[in-house]
Amino acid sequence: MSKPLRTAILGCGNFGARHAANLITLDEIELVAFCSNTTAKAEEFNQRYAQGQGKVYADSDQMFEQAGLDLVFICLPPFAQSNQVLKAAEQGVHIFIEKPIALQSEQAWRMVQAVEEAGVKSQVGFMWRFGAAVEHLKEALESGEAGAPTMMLGRYFSNSLHSWWWRDRSKSGGQVVEQAIHLFDLMRYLLGEPASVFARFANLLHNDVPDYSAEDVSSTIVTFANGAIGTLAATNTAIPQQWTSSYWVVAQKMTADFQSANQAAFALTSQPGETSLTVASKKDMYMAETLDLIRAIGEDCPTRTPMREGAYSLDLVLAAARSAEAGQVVEFGAGK
Repeated sequence: MSKPLRTAILGCGNFGARHAANLITLDEIELVAFCSNTTAKAEEFNQRYAQGQGKVYADSDQMFEQAGLDLVFICLPPFAQSNQVLKAAEQGVHIFIEKPIALQSEQAWRMVQAVEEAGVKSQVGFMWRFGAAVEHLKEALESGEAGAPTMMLGRYFSNSLHSWWWRDRSKSGGQVVEQAIHLFDLMRYLLGEPASVFARFANLLHNDVPDYSAEDVSSTIVTFANGAIGTLAATNTAIPQQWTSSYWVVAQKMTADFQSANQAAFALTSQPGETSLTVASKKDMYMAETLDLIRAIGEDCPTRTPMREGAYSLDLVLAAARSAEAGQVVEFGAGK
């Protein structure tokens, strides 16, 4: 790359800070703009990550029109997603966006259309796809070493009131849509595309909490087009202030026990006598997804998780939410 990518942070919260801390270490990136509806937060980011040399904006439209950007990191809560992706694409700006990319399928697919028609690169923040252990299994599935996938069993446990907007289903989509979507995305990544979904959601322990309308327990069964089955459970009633996710993937010739996307034990099961391998990595998955996007921009090739993947995974969790509300199976038609 001949010169650094002029890059903006849109959304100056915890995830914006996480990405900015990585970006300032990269020669390929120059942080030049910071945008937040709270100007003081944007100015704080400007001082911390650009020594005060960047521009501060309260209006993202103005930023896209004036800052001369090559790349934007959109780190907004889902309810705040409006026209930012469309505006970036219109200006030819490459996009990193945190999940979920929207709260409605129609909006998500408009974003996909805008990005693809503009020809800009996009990366959705499903960083678990970049875990060392996940990469090992993905390669084993694609090479045939693991055989065909048959099932995935996963859990996402927490116990926190989280942010005010997170508790409000209309703002966050609920726990499955906003948090456990990471596991649903991994199921798609490893098992293929879904054929149907059936879910049960409930709010059992937070009925007395004002404005808490998200589910606090859920269980979902996904049947995939290849016949594989995924089962995921999520709760916000487990150990206080601990976030736990673990999952198991069973394939024809391999069983994988994941403690995280970076750590898993693999057992080859196609022959007598178990052969085991353990992957234990400290890989920075946030950095890996960023480097993959920079590579895609420089080499004009696809990212691992373009906007289209974000829309597909959003459609899956929204289908789970519809299933839970209706109490019936939701079928998937042909892919978009």
